[in-house]
Amino acid sequence: QVQLVESGGGLVQAGGSLKLSCAASGTIYTIGAVGWYRQAPGKERELVARITDLGRIIYADSVKGRGTISRDAYKNTFYLQMSSLKSEDTAVYYCNAAVRTGRYSSLGDYWGQGTQVTVSS
Repeated sequence: QVQLVESGGGLVQAGGSLKLSCAASGTIYTIGAVGWYRQAPGKERELVARITDLGRIIYADSVKGRGTISRDAYKNTFYLQMSSLKSEDTAVYYCNAAVRTGRYSSLGDYWGQGTQVTVSS
């Protein structure tokens, strides 16, 4: 079993910043790509940022220049740094990770429970 737990969400003033963390635990052999997604009420869940195990990164156009995704090479922990926050950033943010649970296991997708980010003006 693999669990992902997000933290760092909350109420933030417009123009401010925050850092989200995603901690993975359980039966983990290796972790591949990790991504942050968000979902606002009435909208589809969308990709915010993703980083592969080789360090390749992609960002959604809406967060380019404002978001930074990173991962700790020695801990099963991943981060999303956001700055210049806008009301449009208000959403539930989810951490997603591709995890191999054993040497002969395929990569599987796992999701965190989500953390609420609310940006006030």
